[in-house]
Amino acid sequence: MGLDEQYSEQDEEQRFRLLVESVTDYAIYMLDAKGNVTSWNPGAQRFKGYLPHEIIGQHFSRFYTEEDLATDLPRRALRTADQEGRFEHEGWRVRKDGTRFWAHVVIDPIRDASTGTLIGYAKITRDMTERKLAQESLRRSEERFRLLVQGVTDYAIYMLDPDGCITNWNTGAQRIKGYSEDEIVGQHFSRFYPPEDQEAGLPARSLETAAREGRFEKEAWRVRKDGTRFWAGVVIDPIYASDGTLLGYAKITRDLTERREAQIALEQARAALFQAQKMEAIGQLTGGIAHDFNNLLTVIVNGLDLLSRRIQDPKDTKIVEGMHRAAERGQSLNRQLLTFARRQPLKPETANPNAVIKGFEAVLRRACGELITVDITLASSVRSIEVDVPQFEAALLNLVVNARDAMPEGGKIMISSRNVTLDQERANRLGLLPGRYVALTVADSGSGIPEDVRTRVFEPFFTTKDIGKGTGLGLSQVYGFVTQSGGQVELDTEIGKGTRFQLFIPAVSGGEGEDNDEGEGEAAQPPRQTLAVLMHGKVDEGWRV
Repeated sequence: MGLDEQYSEQDEEQRFRLLVESVTDYAIYMLDAKGNVTSWNPGAQRFKGYLPHEIIGQHFSRFYTEEDLATDLPRRALRTADQEGRFEHEGWRVRKDGTRFWAHVVIDPIRDASTGTLIGYAKITRDMTERKLAQESLRRSEERFRLLVQGVTDYAIYMLDPDGCITNWNTGAQRIKGYSEDEIVGQHFSRFYPPEDQEAGLPARSLETAAREGRFEKEAWRVRKDGTRFWAGVVIDPIYASDGTLLGYAKITRDLTERREAQIALEQARAALFQAQKMEAIGQLTGGIAHDFNNLLTVIVNGLDLLSRRIQDPKDTKIVEGMHRAAERGQSLNRQLLTFARRQPLKPETANPNAVIKGFEAVLRRACGELITVDITLASSVRSIEVDVPQFEAALLNLVVNARDAMPEGGKIMISSRNVTLDQERANRLGLLPGRYVALTVADSGSGIPEDVRTRVFEPFFTTKDIGKGTGLGLSQVYGFVTQSGGQVELDTEIGKGTRFQLFIPAVSGGEGEDNDEGEGEAAQPPRQTLAVLMHGKVDEGWRV
């Protein structure tokens, strides 16, 4: 080897030594073949706390924890480096003062270039404690967040990928929607939407809105695993990476079915109160006018009676008789007004409603005409009621006539009676006291009553019939008679399925039919939408009052 080559090699070693000595962020040192430290750089001194003279010649195993020494990790590390050409590991290491730090370690074997004999090892260690603590803190934070989300049972909280497939699932989601995590993760969230919403493309639009506007929020029907529907409050938020890439969506769903039902019930109660107040106000006004009008008609009728005794000309007699008939017609209408206003004097008597209906059946059938089929189904043993029988018959006739007029092309009218016992909740809905009643039903197969008509059917003089074909007092007489008798009228109607009036009249205690009872508690009733006082249903058009 020439002198220049010698100097060049020495310069190279010097530069390498200076490079290693200048590194302070890494511990770079050499081990002999047995694992004893043979060199020590400032980075090693800074990390591990040993001065060169304190550590050179010592075995590197003193940097390992007692747990790692117990598993013979130092020896295994050197063996792996020797056999595989490299050993890399992360774990706890020990400083001179006994404190621990998290280290990333690389050990490479050093061999003689000519013979391949193992000379020792190059060992590089980096202090990763801060990163390890940050990762651990993040892990603990994520774990706490996961436990928090999993602990929430009132909200369905889960994630979607950018395509809308579910990536995780919390306990609340399982409780509300019925799917276990294994059943639903990986599935598209659109399965929670009703078929009509799926066909309308609402799932995709909700994600588009969330991505475009930064949030999507809505209340609507959703579907559980068992196919039942619930009213849901839904919030969808997009999740973006730091570079703006869409990672997916956070979705929160809450079951608002009970709240919605409570709101509907409140609206129904308000509507019922308004309807009751309106009917009461109309009744007060109608009663006052009818009372004064009755006084006037009485004077006119009495005067016509006196006048008819003095008239000799037959022509004048016919005129007076016509006036007398008109006055009597006015008195009849006035009685109906007084009935609505609950001021018509009733003559109540204990009667069996089945007997009244059977005795009046011929009149009811004749009133229906040839195009209408009348089906009368009476309970075998119905309780007695206390009513003004002529007024009761008039109410039945008014209901039948109105049903007939609702089916000009023919149809079917069903008249029935049954015993019912109203529980507290059902009675409250009807504005009655709990107890035993007789329910008398008149139903038709017509097209139903439209909403704008339904809320006014009991008002005096309100009619949808052609001029001259109705006074608008038929249903007001029914309402007045039943309420004055201590009962209530319930109206159910649905588009294309007809209309049903039910008269609930208190039963007489100790009368017949006491043991023949059909419960009328809330559990026995199908759910319905109350749109006005004792008026339910969804309709379109075609009914006439």
